[in-house]
Amino acid sequence: MIAIARCAAGLLFGALCLPLPLLAAQPQPTHEFTLDNGLKLIVREDHRAPVVVSQIWYKVGSSYETPGQTGLSHALEHMMFKGSEKLGPGDASRVLRELGAEENAFTSDDYTAYYQVLASDRLGVAFELEADRLASLRLPPAEFSREIEVIKEERRLRTDDKPNSLAFERFKAMAYPASGYHTPTIGWMADLQRMKVEELRAWYEAWYAPNNATLVVVGDVEPQAVKALAERYFGAIPRRAVPPAKVPRELAEPGERRLTLHLKTQLPSLLLGFNVPGLATAKDARQVHALRLISALLDGGYSARLSARLERGEELVSSASSWYDAHARGDSLFVLSATPNTQKGKTLAETEAGLWRQLDDLKQQAPSVAELQRVRAQVIAGLVFERDSITSQATTIGQLETVGLSWTLMDQELAALEAVTPADIQQAARTFFTRERLSVAHILPQEARP
Repeated sequence: MIAIARCAAGLLFGALCLPLPLLAAQPQPTHEFTLDNGLKLIVREDHRAPVVVSQIWYKVGSSYETPGQTGLSHALEHMMFKGSEKLGPGDASRVLRELGAEENAFTSDDYTAYYQVLASDRLGVAFELEADRLASLRLPPAEFSREIEVIKEERRLRTDDKPNSLAFERFKAMAYPASGYHTPTIGWMADLQRMKVEELRAWYEAWYAPNNATLVVVGDVEPQAVKALAERYFGAIPRRAVPPAKVPRELAEPGERRLTLHLKTQLPSLLLGFNVPGLATAKDARQVHALRLISALLDGGYSARLSARLERGEELVSSASSWYDAHARGDSLFVLSATPNTQKGKTLAETEAGLWRQLDDLKQQAPSVAELQRVRAQVIAGLVFERDSITSQATTIGQLETVGLSWTLMDQELAALEAVTPADIQQAARTFFTRERLSVAHILPQEARP
């Protein structure tokens, strides 16, 4: 077993010594169609197993919502399983279970998506069920009355009773002063309590149109056969006018903002966020890829800077992390979090200063070529291995298309990451890690309240 592990490690090391784009397999054959009613269809062939994933993505999420009507997109996602012209509540899910299929749905700031994973010769069933609820969703008031209570309980369990989730929700509301990204996807509780089924009907009729959707199919399929199935089941659904949707833009330099929360947590913690562009809003895409690599440089495993310097080196923190979403529909956030090493008597102020030292170091001195190459290899290897899954391929395609980008970027981003230089890292740090873009949240145990 040890010999096998050494062999595998040697193969991986040898692979990472190759030019990084060669780590990726050749792009899978991908085909794009648009039906007469405006439905966009993207088919990616992957013939390794007789399985297919079908996803339909709607361009609507919590960033589309307005004050007083938050949580509509997520609530409608729940109600999409409550019956249509052909089927009653739960019947579509029962049909899919009997076929051995997997199904689910998810809502975010920027989109709502529904998916099925099933045998490729049963794709027509998934299409028929999905088209039926797109064309003729029923919203029974009794079902809504029950389901809204489920959603309230979901909010309590996943946010209100989870200090980390509650803190991030409050932090995000502060960090996005100008855009719809300050709205929590599940909605504010006050809005859930007064939501009416008529609001969901209006939301469905406004946004659930074929010309506001992208149908993504990845797996063991033949593209023209998939197109024929899509035309058969979706083609007769009429195009509808959709409200204009502006890209969520943020104030570039809102000024430093601070928040202190006392929550039911045992340890203090810290959140730092910087207002930055995403790939859809950046003037220079190279800056976005530099931020992606900075995130991995700070928080990319055992040898990353936050872990090596602040956790094991200075023993300042017990944990620290960094993340950045480059694929938002609008402007994004670069976020760092940390928990002070209270066993060593470290404070939130000392922890915040330690995080700033790491950011200032990036501004003052570009990373070495060797360090950047190691981090880049790690990021690219992660992307390559992740996209071995047909579900991951479909999700990447759907997300890119729905936020206003192109699915073709998934086959180009390895080269884009390879092009980032140490000087690009330094320039991105100097541009974006400023106090004019900063939001800070200090999260303290409730017993620490004065």
